[in-house]
Amino acid sequence: MKKLISFALALCLVLCTGQAALAATFTDAHGNEIELDESLEAYTGFTLYGADDAARKGETNLGDLWADALCWFAASGAINDYFEEDDVTAGNTEIAVDAEHIVALWNGGNLRADVPEGKFGAEQLAEVLPYPNKVAVVYMTGTQLLEALEAASQGLPYTEDTAAACASFMQAAGLKYTVDATKAYDKGEAYGENWFVAASLSRVTIDEVNGQPFDPEAVYAVVTSNANFNGMDSSYVFAAAAEENEKSTITTAVVRDVVWMYLADQLNNVVTEAYAQPQGRITVVTAE
Repeated sequence: MKKLISFALALCLVLCTGQAALAATFTDAHGNEIELDESLEAYTGFTLYGADDAARKGETNLGDLWADALCWFAASGAINDYFEEDDVTAGNTEIAVDAEHIVALWNGGNLRADVPEGKFGAEQLAEVLPYPNKVAVVYMTGTQLLEALEAASQGLPYTEDTAAACASFMQAAGLKYTVDATKAYDKGEAYGENWFVAASLSRVTIDEVNGQPFDPEAVYAVVTSNANFNGMDSSYVFAAAAEENEKSTITTAVVRDVVWMYLADQLNNVVTEAYAQPQGRITVVTAE
């Protein structure tokens, strides 16, 4: 009987350990198994919206939080510890513009799930972003930034037919912009399966950048993902601008980790009421 009890206890220990190991890993959208830090925990008193294409349709509170984390990461100087060795050797060790010229853009197609009200951990953020994205910085002129937003918003207004194109729609921090979706997007050359180059800039206006007037001649540091840096979705302007400015770079920082840094450092692991609703950074004008 004692041997039977000992065997049962040992089996229980093995099963429990196996379950813990499963809970501590996540297979991302590229098939990579990543380890999750189960000690990470935060709290939100309201749902942060990313599921059901919410972040493809317009500004969401989750989009605001995500973009704020990226903007903070750059403006605070925390990013300085994450430049690649080649960048450091070349003297590219910090953001090359002042804080008033730092903005963050994050495509809604890469916010895939809600963060429900209550406690949440690393697994919930991995469900929101099931990709191993890293933080990138692209230096753009104001005119390039405007074109990037024009192209990113070409799928609006959101419908079942334009859902794929709306994956490129940008959540934002550090700037406010308006999309006049009553106007037709001026399609230029086809870019990928669902997008077109902007033949003109007629639907998007940038209302302000960090409380200052938008300057088409200024240089802005756009904090985003390595995927946008490389021209994913409608991001042809990102790829072109990155090639033009050698200080543009992909860092070693993992985006999900940066979101956790922001939650811990700036929000004390509690999502504040400021994120209960979208903050009015993006206006989409429709016929309705």
